[in-house]
Formats: sequence, structure tokens, C-alpha cells
Amino acid sequence: MAYSEHLADRLRQALAHLPDVEEKKMFGGLAFMVNGKMCLTAGPDRIMCRIDPAVHEAAIQRKGCETVLMGGRKYRGYVYISEDALRTQADLGRWVNLALDFNKKAKKTSRKR
Repeated sequence: MAYSEHLADRLRQALAHLPDVEEKKMFGGLAFMVNGKMCLTAGPDRIMCRIDPAVHEAAIQRKGCETVLMGGRKYRGYVYISEDALRTQADLGRWVNLALDFNKKAKKTSRKR
């Protein structure tokens, strides 16, 4: 799986203060699970954030942000942020905080196998 080690390292640092973070390879990148829930992913040249669907429209107005599209379907509450829009720690922190805020509210979903 191809993902940016640089972006993954930045996300690791941003989440280092949290007690329950797990990394899993998924979605063609490296996912960061917080409290058992997918929160952020590092991809080849962008991150994906799971955010509150209520703030989705405002989020995609920001530079470098777009809605996740999989199988021709738009996923409200999931956004990609290009690496170019994450140049500073403040830029990254804004997105990490949005994802962590939603993570606190979201229920853990279990999948039967």
C-alpha cells in the first residue's frame, strides 16, 4: 500500500498524546483508529478525515479539501485534504481536531465477519 511516510509521521505526532490509537492498513493507505474508530488516514499525497457531517459543507469550502468519492458515491463526513493544504502544524491541527471532535461523538460500529 502506498502512503506518504511523512504524512503518517505527522499524524502519529499529532495523535501521540492520546491513549487509544491503533494503525491499520486500509483504504490504500494507513488508517489511524482512535478509540476503536477510523479517524484519519494517510495516503500518498493527502490525508482523509472523518468529520461531523454537519460541518461537511463548510469544510469542503477550505482550500485543498474535497469530499471522498468511492464507487461513484460521495461520502458525507469523509474528506480528503491535499498535502499542499497541510504545510503548517496549524493547518494539520485544524483537520486533526475536526476528526477528533467527531470521533468523540461517533459510536463504534462493529462488523460481523
